[in-house]
Amino acid sequence: MRSATSPQGRTPWDPAAVREFAMRFTSTPRGARLARRLVAHRLNDWGHPYATSMNETVTLITAELTANAVRHGHVPGRDFHLRLAESRGILRVEVTDTRTERLPARGEPCPDGESGRGLLLIEALADGWGVVPQPAGPGKTVWAECSCPV
Repeated sequence: MRSATSPQGRTPWDPAAVREFAMRFTSTPRGARLARRLVAHRLNDWGHPYATSMNETVTLITAELTANAVRHGHVPGRDFHLRLAESRGILRVEVTDTRTERLPARGEPCPDGESGRGLLLIEALADGWGVVPQPAGPGKTVWAECSCPV
């Protein structure tokens, strides 16, 4: 499935991840860049080498989600949170920001526009993605999942 889905429309994510990496980053382009690089390093450490399509795909998805958190989910003085987890052959990236009123929505980008294609990329690369509101307080988590080759 390669479309935006709600958590109810997916197989339940196993919260008991075999591997997990989580960290807060400043809501700046530098924070997004650091998050992307750390995800690539972590995936390499987990057995998904840098030059593999899995590492490149998940790193690109991370880049798009973190860039969106910085550009559209930024609240002055608030960081974004990144979580990368692997469980049962699925890699999941979650990016949480504190902006509730700006939910991601995929639309048709302007043909000559310089932006607006991030969610199209995520939709094309991930097996599923979605948005979940934060249960305690303002914010949302945008997630994407990719199946690992066995």
